[in-house]
Amino acid sequence: MKRASALAIAAGAIALVSATPPKPGEIAITITELRNAKGVVRACMTTNSEIFPRCRKDPASHRVVVPAGERVELVFSGVKPGRYAVALLHDENDNGKADRVLGMMPKEGFGFSRDAKVQMAPPKFEDAAFDYTGEPKVLAIRMRYML
Repeated sequence: MKRASALAIAAGAIALVSATPPKPGEIAITITELRNAKGVVRACMTTNSEIFPRCRKDPASHRVVVPAGERVELVFSGVKPGRYAVALLHDENDNGKADRVLGMMPKEGFGFSRDAKVQMAPPKFEDAAFDYTGEPKVLAIRMRYML
């Protein structure tokens, strides 16, 4: 919980404290079906199809970390028009990484824009990608768990 108490706000992303409608240049995301309120939810949004879903290496990506809860709402602000994809991680132990069982199967929750499915690997960028025109946009992403 050491990091959960402090919101990590980066690259033009801010956490919402209420269901405020987004403004131009903003993408609001509601995250549902978290299995508990432990840890944090890490969210990233990128236009870089080469590195998705790991947008840490994209300095232009939008990233935010917010406390987990029954329902989590956040907004990315300062978003320019383009083709984006969102990846989420329910980092239940707040260790900054996606924990895995046997090095393969995700132990923690995950979610992607357009509810992109996970088969034997994370979805491809195009499966999660959506076009953003600069107008206010609202997305809903369902958290999924393998275990």
